[in-house]
Amino acid sequence: MSDEKAAPQSAVVIKKYANRRLYNTSTSTYVTLDDLSTMVKGGTDFLVYDAKTGEDITRSVLTQIIFEEENKGTNLLPINFLRQLIRFYGDSMQAFVPGFLEFSLDNLGKEQQKLTAQMMESWGADPFKAMQDTAARNMTMFNDAMKVFNPFAAAMGGAVPGAPAPKPPGSTGEPPTSRDDLQALKDQLAAMQQKIDTLANK
Repeated sequence: MSDEKAAPQSAVVIKKYANRRLYNTSTSTYVTLDDLSTMVKGGTDFLVYDAKTGEDITRSVLTQIIFEEENKGTNLLPINFLRQLIRFYGDSMQAFVPGFLEFSLDNLGKEQQKLTAQMMESWGADPFKAMQDTAARNMTMFNDAMKVFNPFAAAMGGAVPGAPAPKPPGSTGEPPTSRDDLQALKDQLAAMQQKIDTLANK
């Protein structure tokens, strides 16, 4: 019995022809390595067979996909790891390496799922949008806080919302004093603190 006939029914069968073209038997279309990469990322299992001999060449095709991804600049395999992996070929530990790597990657996948679930719980259905909203609020708080350190903010059109506007000279018939300026600044600081507290509680 050929490897192709022994393939599990749940797996998509891909045939590779002599011209190196890959044929998806489930969709009756030719596919590329990028298409197979997308299938892997989407959780679709497939097996690749040599169209002429029926030999299972899934391992070599998956290795080729990794090679193509690495060439694109998406480097997941450190150089030292690759060197160590090569050293294991023909070594007495070679038989233990596949199981160890599979076990390690399975645990890594489980940790990834836990991290994703924690992000969903903390940030909601769209964690990236929630993070952007938080960053925007933090930037608003930062900008408002910076106005506190600029005593000329009111003159530049950056008066703190809610703070009493300083009275113009002569409005009360008396020239402004340093005490009046200090009180106006204190009022602005108080209003600024109130706004920061409000934003922080949102």
